[in-house]
Amino acid sequence: MKFIGIIPARYASTRFPGKPLAMLDGKPVIQHVYEKVASCLEAAYVATDDERIFKAVEAFGGKAVMTRKDHKSGTDRIEEAIEKIGGDWDVIVNVQGDEPFVDKSQLETICQCFDDPTTQIATLGKAFTSMEAVKNPNSPKIVVDNQGFAMYFSRSIIPYVRGKEEEEWLKSFPYLKHLGIYAYRKEVLKEVTKLPQSSLEIAESLEQLRWLQNGYKIKVGTTDVETVGIDTPEDLQRAEDFLKNRK
Repeated sequence: MKFIGIIPARYASTRFPGKPLAMLDGKPVIQHVYEKVASCLEAAYVATDDERIFKAVEAFGGKAVMTRKDHKSGTDRIEEAIEKIGGDWDVIVNVQGDEPFVDKSQLETICQCFDDPTTQIATLGKAFTSMEAVKNPNSPKIVVDNQGFAMYFSRSIIPYVRGKEEEEWLKSFPYLKHLGIYAYRKEVLKEVTKLPQSSLEIAESLEQLRWLQNGYKIKVGTTDVETVGIDTPEDLQRAEDFLKNRK
């Protein structure tokens, strides 16, 4: 199978405008992401609606494609990008442009999900290590079936552990945190971008529920590697500290 990585990156952001071009350890954040993806997959492209990001990617020797500004999600932007890029790709891997610490092992895991011919979409999950994190609605939870396919994603705590104090829930059940890396079979990507928003998606503000509610099978690969996304200037400082501690 042939895998291509597409990195959606917008300049506009309510909390941190221009974050793909913010400097981290001497490089733009988007360059960190691009280099990780390009080193693991057959090809990598940044999909952007902003000339500044496009030119920055070209300046460091990367590949980029311009997309429309009116896309409602990164998935829609990726579909337009892959149509422009062309090629006989089997699987498109979606890595957000604000994930500079995406790991090679994570990309390998999500690609291995497609060894199962019934996998239509894949994503990643990581075990929670604290009940405080489980309670955070900004960290969606996943429950999976015995074959590793997602049954549901929620900002609420799922499942509810009956008969135990809440502090003991994490010892009683392996709560799984969703990491926002996706991969799609090419024909499935085309299909899901045509779907209207679903009631569950609107309720939880989680795009992947649109796919689940329409019957698509989402394989969940597990990883031990934490991601450090850049959503605010404070996140950028934490990322700098993370890099210093790792050196």
